[in-house]
Amino acid sequence: MKNLKDILYKVSVSEVYGNTDVAVNAIQFDSRQVQDNDVFVAQKGVRVDGHQYIEKAINLGAKAIICEEIPEGRSEQVTYIKVEDSNVALAIIAANYYNNPSKSLQLVGVTGTNGKTTIASLLYQLFKKAGYKVGLLSTVTIMVDENEYKATHTTPNSVAINNYLSMMVEEGVEYCFMEVSSHGIHQKRTEGIEFAGGVFTNLSHDHLDYHETFAEYRDVKKSFFDSLPKSAFALVNIDDKNGQVMLQNTKATKQTYALKTIGDFKAKVLEKRFSGTLLTINGIEVWTKLIGEFNAYNLLAIYGVAELLGLEKLEILRIVSELESVSGRFQYTISDGGVTAIVDYAHTPDALKNVLQTINDIRTGNETVITVVGCGGDRDATKRPKMALIASQLSNQAIFTSDNPRTEDPQLIIDQMEEGVSAENYKKTLSILDRRQAIKTACKLAKSGDIILIAGKGHETYQEINGVRHHFDDLEEVTNCFNQLKKH
Repeated sequence: MKNLKDILYKVSVSEVYGNTDVAVNAIQFDSRQVQDNDVFVAQKGVRVDGHQYIEKAINLGAKAIICEEIPEGRSEQVTYIKVEDSNVALAIIAANYYNNPSKSLQLVGVTGTNGKTTIASLLYQLFKKAGYKVGLLSTVTIMVDENEYKATHTTPNSVAINNYLSMMVEEGVEYCFMEVSSHGIHQKRTEGIEFAGGVFTNLSHDHLDYHETFAEYRDVKKSFFDSLPKSAFALVNIDDKNGQVMLQNTKATKQTYALKTIGDFKAKVLEKRFSGTLLTINGIEVWTKLIGEFNAYNLLAIYGVAELLGLEKLEILRIVSELESVSGRFQYTISDGGVTAIVDYAHTPDALKNVLQTINDIRTGNETVITVVGCGGDRDATKRPKMALIASQLSNQAIFTSDNPRTEDPQLIIDQMEEGVSAENYKKTLSILDRRQAIKTACKLAKSGDIILIAGKGHETYQEINGVRHHFDDLEEVTNCFNQLKKH
């Protein structure tokens, strides 16, 4: 139990009805979860307004209500607290409830369109190998040192974030690396959390179904850096024109990384192969198992963070050479017949272009590149023709298929993709609605030495159709296809 007055510390309160000097049990923002003596926070969401469920929460035993609008029929047994923004209030009371765990950790947030999962996950790997207890909050998984928990969102809700951070403190974790999504920033899920550093990867076309304009998307990312304390560092990819924008108003120490321009942390790619990349980082040569220019940026960010957090330079480079690729990020398998299949999470135009350019840079020229790609339903539709355009331009054969159609008609999604294909590339494309069949077709078309890219879902082990998640794993599917072809 916690005192309501204590967890309201630093919350901007405009009106109070009732007693704040009372013991409360837990914080809830879903009325269905409310139990006796809980605090219910009524949020105005994208689809649902929590204010409609205040009465339900009280009937289930809520002792206090935090809301933006005080209801007319108030109960004498309940404390009502009016705030300007329930999302901000929820984040601050969650941090207070769990004794502000971020202050006891070196917490680094990673934001940007592409690379967040790779950078956060590899930083977790690196610091573990350096002998530290480490935490990770990512799209793929949540780690409290050695203990793994299922991830549901790129950035969890603020109660979950603080709960995990609190568990990390109890476990003796020193460093934590966290993906910070634009949705998470916009919905104030990271308010009240103290970051030791922030990383900006890049900015390209994504989430315009949510943010409406690219400028708004950019400014939401920027607000994360604006809020960093003076004690933190802000490390940005200065090769991206938005890198400088992120630094404009930050109080944090400004640091940059780059491949093409001058930066505090600089890399140069010397050699690219499917087995890895040879590069220099700040003038020192290092071989890495990670592949492609986009991973050179990721490694540079990782190196920069590790050095800024005080690790020794040569120790960082030694561990960088041991790092393994993250699940579903340029993950490849080679068939007995010599066909290479690459599974990658690339679900934005920029990410797809990066992966295909990397494949084209490495291949000798005689191999055929077959790309299997779809676009998610109920998400930004404007990127669909762009994804198809890139796939058809940079592959010898593009197969358009279903991704996670969710509540949309998958055929309509493919139709919208096809609109982006130019007349001269149309002969290079196929449309196969069933994703399993599309992967099988790619395997049958491929000859020894050819390369299949299966893009869009990466680490995901499901396909979501009409609200139901069915087991589906791209790597598993292509491995099964290779095994089937071996038997024939």
